[in-house]
Amino acid sequence: MERHIKRLNPLFQAGLEFQKFFRNKKRPFCCIGGLAVIRWGEIRITQDIDLCLHCGFGNEEKTVSLLLDAFDARIDDPVEFAVKNRVVLLSASNGVSADISLSGLPFEETMIQRASPFNFHPKCSLITCSAEDLIILKAFADRNKDWSDVEGVISRYREKLDREYIIMNLAPLCELKESPEIMEHLKRLFQ
Repeated sequence: MERHIKRLNPLFQAGLEFQKFFRNKKRPFCCIGGLAVIRWGEIRITQDIDLCLHCGFGNEEKTVSLLLDAFDARIDDPVEFAVKNRVVLLSASNGVSADISLSGLPFEETMIQRASPFNFHPKCSLITCSAEDLIILKAFADRNKDWSDVEGVISRYREKLDREYIIMNLAPLCELKESPEIMEHLKRLFQ
């Protein structure tokens, strides 16, 4: 690993390692989760990194095999887990945990296409999802810490956010989850 990379925060080191791997393999991806929250919301402590990797449906085993050729799994049967849950649980070479979501939905593909680079440090530019897509992901997860992240993004970017895009993409996901209360909660935060 290059000398200047070693001085970076371990999360950024891990993000750069996965980003380099995905770019070399020409696999569309973006950072989501805590790294995206650091970009768009309130800075908070996070222990791992989350990425979304374009996979489609039916390519899960092939994609997991590609990942396992380069990274260590954090569980005993990563292929079965990934096929069932569409998440690959890995470790970067520095030991940082990485959850790789295998995208398949049109929303996820669009999210990856909309992603853009952000300079977390002069030696660390990572591709992260947009603020709107982060809100959609966090609202859909519907956990207290996720709603706190949503509030942080809205408080920083309220007038700049594309609310129509958020509602258009979150509403169908909430219908699938049978959780209309998520939309109501989000609408209250925008008031």
